[in-house]
Amino acid sequence: MRSKTPKAVATFASSSDALAVESQARSGGIPGRAIPVPSEIAAGCGIAWCVPAAERDVLEAALRERGLAFESMHEVYLY
Repeated sequence: MRSKTPKAVATFASSSDALAVESQARSGGIPGRAIPVPSEIAAGCGIAWCVPAAERDVLEAALRERGLAFESMHEVYLY
């Protein structure tokens, strides 16, 4: 049986901010993947970016280095 593991989840104020992250991730350097915003989190748009919790600092640094806007960073347990 699968178990939930800790994930770092970045939320965005708008879909365009989330899509900008996805676009930059395709060219490399931004770990993770787009997911629907988990129900435990209230966010401005329905898209979030998820990485294993151990990669939170890497994700935050990559977003800041590229000037990509994000609303907040959360840690939640997800499958």
